Order: sequence, then structure tokens, then C-alpha cells
Amino acid sequence: MKKIAIIGRPNVGKSSLFNRLVKKRDAITADIAGTTRDVKRRTTVIMNKEVQLLDTGGLDKGCELFDKIKEMSLKAAYKADIILYMVDGKGIPEDEDKKLFYELQAMGKDMALVVNKIDNDKMKEKLWDYYEFGTDAIFGISVAHNRNTVELLEWISSKIPDSDIVKEESDEDIHIIEPEEETDEDFFANVSEQEEHDDGYTYWDEDEMDGVVVDDTIFGNNDRIKEFDEEDINHIKIAIIGRTNVGKSSLLNALLGEERSVVSSVAGTTIDPIDETVEYKDKQITFVDTAGLRRRGKILGIEKYALMRTTEMLENSNMALIVLDASEPFMDLDEKIAGLVDSNRLASVIVLNKWDISKREDHDKIIKEVRERFKFLAYAPIITLSAKSHLRVDKLHDMILEINENYSQRIPTSKINEIIEKALRRHTLPSVSGQVIRIYYGTQYETRPPKIAIVMNKPSGLHFTYRRYLVNKMREAFNFTGTPLLFKAKKRGEK
Repeated sequence: MKKIAIIGRPNVGKSSLFNRLVKKRDAITADIAGTTRDVKRRTTVIMNKEVQLLDTGGLDKGCELFDKIKEMSLKAAYKADIILYMVDGKGIPEDEDKKLFYELQAMGKDMALVVNKIDNDKMKEKLWDYYEFGTDAIFGISVAHNRNTVELLEWISSKIPDSDIVKEESDEDIHIIEPEEETDEDFFANVSEQEEHDDGYTYWDEDEMDGVVVDDTIFGNNDRIKEFDEEDINHIKIAIIGRTNVGKSSLLNALLGEERSVVSSVAGTTIDPIDETVEYKDKQITFVDTAGLRRRGKILGIEKYALMRTTEMLENSNMALIVLDASEPFMDLDEKIAGLVDSNRLASVIVLNKWDISKREDHDKIIKEVRERFKFLAYAPIITLSAKSHLRVDKLHDMILEINENYSQRIPTSKINEIIEKALRRHTLPSVSGQVIRIYYGTQYETRPPKIAIVMNKPSGLHFTYRRYLVNKMREAFNFTGTPLLFKAKKRGEK
């Protein structure tokens, strides 16, 4: 499959073209320079030919962050078969663009100069200025208005062998690009309807969360993590979550064994969620590096929307790696972020990162502090590691597989009732208003996470303390390390 990299300086429309070609608002777009930072990869179909499209960060220089972004973008260009170098047609040709274009052209790859923002016929005259780049493969387009894209699509198709033709669309994440004019309003009709809908995530209430927000940018849809069967225990979807600058991107890179996500000392470096799937011991593991969460007094407009995009990531994951910075004191915000994992009933691991530079108290004292702060995640194992030096990162893969087995296990009904019977003999259920409360039997009705139905004569009589008692007895009998265990009281015949 041919790889196509969209390259260019900031704010020329690279992510907008990427979204246009994959037929969805996948990459974040904004007027802020440096919105795209990591390389986003998606498979799509252009004129019946399957390709992998790479959206890259802007080629700029200055601070540490932009230097890292440029480095990652150029690496993507070197790996690509076709390069679309994009410029802003509203201005005059820049010397920096020419220099970068010639450097990439010297690699001998198929390369086109895409002059964006040619929004009307009058602006076509500006194209003549760009012939000084010394290439005939120049395409003046308007991504926003979908103008004059047919020739570009045909040129791309001509560079892709017929062996990559897709006869039938068999994957919902592959979208055929038809070379026809349409309005941007029509193009994003379905996506816009979803984006404007607000179904009110109650756990983002200011009193509960004290305004946890994601970096101030609109998040695009990220549907890749939804591609797989929810019941497929051989595929594990893991969200890497935590405050800004705790080392989430470094951990992703360490887990993958390659520099996939931009890492810098700038807080909030990751904006667009980055997902990558690897195979480990016959299991598929999809890691998602999410944007760092931070505190804000009020959540309004664009920030509330950004939070909703992050919660979608959690809702479509099976497991979470809760990353904490072991080199500094823990914060209330760490607890609130972990609360999101608990509310989504995810399997989880608490990762104490930066252990190699931690100068705090001894190991046992820090572990005790974590257990006291995160009592609601008492089932989550704790691992100390260093993503930067790769200290103990290798142990995390096997820990993930073990927790997935616990998260996906189904306990026989006979075993469940054996545990319940022993628990009742030791501590009987207290009566309610003089009425005897009886448990008839228990049975597991769902996995990921394990859910057990307790069939009773009066479900409201199962007090939360006795429910917790039953959960503890089940945990003593079976390995549920890393996973929540849910009990639901029901009447006979109730679904």
C-alpha cells in the first residue's frame, strides 16, 4: 500500500485536506499554528485505490516543541512514497517553502505542489508565481470549498499501481473519494450533526470535577479505536490518561519501541489523540495517547466540547493506564482524572512514571500514599517505571495481558453460588423493616467488566456494605486484579 504524506508549514490547510480525503473530521483543525503535532495515519481509498494517508505537523522552527514537530514530519516524508507539499496560495511564494520543497524533491519521490486557498477564479492568477518552484505538478485548490480537486486526485491515482485497486468497500473506515464538486456543508453534514449535539456528560459538573479541561482545541472524531468487535478479547483498547507533562507520550513511544508521539517539555504537547495498534503474544493492543487534562474554574463552549471528545476515548476503551508523575507531589486533579476511569468501569493500571528521577520518600511510603488517595481503584495494580529510560516498561505488556484475562473472564454459576453461600453462612443479610431478605442465586451475565446478577426477593434490601462484602469475597476466590467487579440486584424474571 502506497503512503502519502501531506507536508508543509503551519496553517496551510494540511489537516483540512487530510479530513477531506478520509471523508470525516478526524484531524483537529484550528487557526492556531502548531495544532497538528503528531503524525496521524489513516487508510482511505482515492479513486478506487487504497492508500495510507499521513497528516503531519507544520514545518516550522523556533522553540523545542516546533523543532520536534518538524523532525517527526520529515521522518514521515522519508517513509512516504508520495509527497503532497502544501502552501498557502493567498500569499506570495516563501523562500523557506522553496528550500524545504527542494530538499524533499531531492529524495526522488513522486511529489506535487498543492497551492491551497485558491477560493475563486480570480485567485488562479496567483498560481503563476508558484511555477518558480520548478515543477509541473502544481495544483491550485480550495480545500474549504472543494474546488479544483479532481486533477489532484487523478494525479495521485496515476502514481498508485493498479494492484492497489479496491473492488468492493469492505471496511467501514475506508471511504472512496469521488471526483465531484460538493459544498463543505454537504461534505460534513453527518459529522456536524454529531458535533452540535450535547447530551450533557454529568461528571463534568463543575462541583464534581472543578473544571478539568483538555488543551484549548476542538477534538476531531477518532473512530479507529471503534473498528473492532467489543467482545473480541484478543483486542485490547487502552487509553493513556493523566495530567499534562506526566509523560504519557513518552510512555506510548516506549511501549511501541519507536518515536510515534511528539515529546517535549512544553505542557500540553499532545492535542490530537494518537492511536497505534501492536501485536503482542497473539493479542492486538491499541494504545491511545490522549491530551493532558488540566484544571479550569469553568467549562464553557469549545473546552466543554474538547472534554466530550476525550470522554469518547474512554467510553470506547477497555483499559486505562493512569499516568502519575512520581517525581513530584500528587494533586487532587490526579484523583479526579482517575475518577473518569472508575466511572467508565475500565480495567486499569496506575503507572508511577519518572521513577528514575524521583527524589521523594521510600517506595513503600509512596505506594501507601497512592493507595490512600485512590481507594476507589484499590483493585488497580501499581507499577513504577521510567518511560524515558525504559525502566520496567517491558513488564507492562505482560501486566496488560493478565488484566485483560481478568477483565474478560466468566465465572461458572456454580462457583459464584458457592462463594455466595459461604458468605451468607458467615454473615447473614440483615432484614429490612422486619422483612427477611433472601438471595436465591447469582450468575454472571456480562464480561469486560465482569457483571454478576444477584437474584433476590427484595433487590432494594442489598445494602452497599453487603454488596462490597460480596465483591471482596469474590476477589478472594478469583483473580480480578486490575478490573472492576460489578454486582446488580434483581428480582426473579427481571431482565
